[in-house]
Amino acid sequence: MNTKSYVDQHKDRFINELIDLLKIPSISADPAYKDEVIKTSEVIKSSLEKAGCDRVEICETPGYPIVYGEKIVDKNLPTVLVYGHYDVQPPDPINLWDSPPFEPVIKTTDIHPEGAIFARGACDDKGQMYMHVKAMELMTANDELPCNVKFMIEGEEEVGSESLGWFLERNREKLANDVILISDTGMIAKDVPSITTGLRGLSYVEVEVTGPNRDLHSGLYGGAVANPINILCDMIAQLHDENNHITIPGFYDKVEELSTEERAEMAKAPFSQENYNKALDIAQEHGEKGYTTNERNSIRPTLDVNGIWGGYTGEGAKTVIASKAFAKISMRLVPDQNWHEITELFQKHFENIAPDSVKVKVKPHHGGTAYVTPIDSVGYQAASAAYEDTFGKTPIPQRSGGSIPIVALFEKELNSKSILMGFGLDSDAIHSPNEHFGVWNYLKGIETIPHFYKHFTAMSK
Repeated sequence: MNTKSYVDQHKDRFINELIDLLKIPSISADPAYKDEVIKTSEVIKSSLEKAGCDRVEICETPGYPIVYGEKIVDKNLPTVLVYGHYDVQPPDPINLWDSPPFEPVIKTTDIHPEGAIFARGACDDKGQMYMHVKAMELMTANDELPCNVKFMIEGEEEVGSESLGWFLERNREKLANDVILISDTGMIAKDVPSITTGLRGLSYVEVEVTGPNRDLHSGLYGGAVANPINILCDMIAQLHDENNHITIPGFYDKVEELSTEERAEMAKAPFSQENYNKALDIAQEHGEKGYTTNERNSIRPTLDVNGIWGGYTGEGAKTVIASKAFAKISMRLVPDQNWHEITELFQKHFENIAPDSVKVKVKPHHGGTAYVTPIDSVGYQAASAAYEDTFGKTPIPQRSGGSIPIVALFEKELNSKSILMGFGLDSDAIHSPNEHFGVWNYLKGIETIPHFYKHFTAMSK
């Protein structure tokens, strides 16, 4: 299977097609972009048809549509279900982008001397999802598709995949498969391939602190009534102790503690704290005492404020005590932590630490369960062999700090294991201004993915 020659022959078209896809602002979190999200689903449908799927449909859901495609070669052969998402994060803050988020440009960087595509969704997940569409084209064009393939591309991943469970429950037979293949993660480095074997879970909440019944003059009332912004900041500060340990009672009760041997195995992955700090322009790392950076961002649970606001934030000055203050808070969870339980524990604790001078509301948003995939499965072994074919070295199994809540949902509803073949890098700035995806990484993904199909089919016999 010479996938590289086909990629080399068609790389300019592959890049241009992705750039066109990235121009569409498919922001699922903002209803103002509804038409653009739906337009993107139609583009994906057309792309799957051109790639060789025999059946493609846009499936309506209570939310945004799911694009389903399939090519059944032989019902007696294995079936690979590809999952991806076509929606993207909001690009804010716009002023921190070096170029407009939906006007893709290719620029060279130290890490990507071949160039990287800068745009919202370049890596998460349009670029990585589209690798699978082009890999499908490669296999069908060369009559090298060795098994059955199905695609399920959704438009709500960035808002918690709210309609996906509904769709899975109603389409178990249609989605029946032997393994699920996902590219929504990363690898250690361009010359150090890795396969993500673990994902953290998630609990996401919004809090509201209310003081007086209206905004007040800070001269007339300052010092006499509670300032909700001050109170909220104080409450948030109480959520960690001096060792950066989360103080919510019961939060760690079900946390999986890795053995010394497992932690030693993790430590073998190439990592430079100095380079890490330099890349982020920080003087010193920060986190839970007793754990390394790579442990803190993968095998340990966390609590972070994702947004905080209240009062006057416009130009100039306005001396006001706000009536309300708000924050959005996410908790990344590890195996055995139940996100529903953690949400309840947070709500109870946050309400308990509030002084009587304010009222507190906790609004749960979405969440998901942590996931670990075994490295002795046929799917993992096939992925490992695929990387060996194109990178010339065995990939390293790696736990990720990110969350893809639907992976655990897939196992529950479809009884399938997921294989996470990511080609992004930590430096790709996903969810941040100047998100990008290396051209080399994009093309390498297209080159590598067909080898997974080859090895999975052979190993499944």
